[in-house]
Amino acid sequence: MVNDEPENRLEVSISAEVEAGQYANFASVWHTEDGFVLDFAVITRPPQLANDPSSGQHFVSVPTRIVSRIRIPPSQVFELMKALEQQLTAYEKETGQK
Repeated sequence: MVNDEPENRLEVSISAEVEAGQYANFASVWHTEDGFVLDFAVITRPPQLANDPSSGQHFVSVPTRIVSRIRIPPSQVFELMKALEQQLTAYEKETGQK
C-alpha cells in the first residue's frame, strides 16, 4: 500500500536571545490536570540555616530563582523521556561517565 500523505517536517528556528540558553543547576517537575510543568532554576546564594517562625524548627534555606518554566501536555512526557534516555546513553558512550 502506498501512503500518499506527505511527511511532517518541523522547520525549527530560534531567536538569538533564546539560542544562548539559560544555566540551571536545579529542576523541579510537577503536574496539573492539563499537563506537566518543568521549572528550571539556579541557586542564587549559598544555603544557610534559617528558622521557621510558625514551628520554631530550623531548616536549611536554599535561595533559588526560576530561569525558565516549560509547560507540556501529558502526551509529550513520553517523547521527552525517550529523548532524554537516548541523549543520556549517547553522553555516557562519549564520555565514559555514568
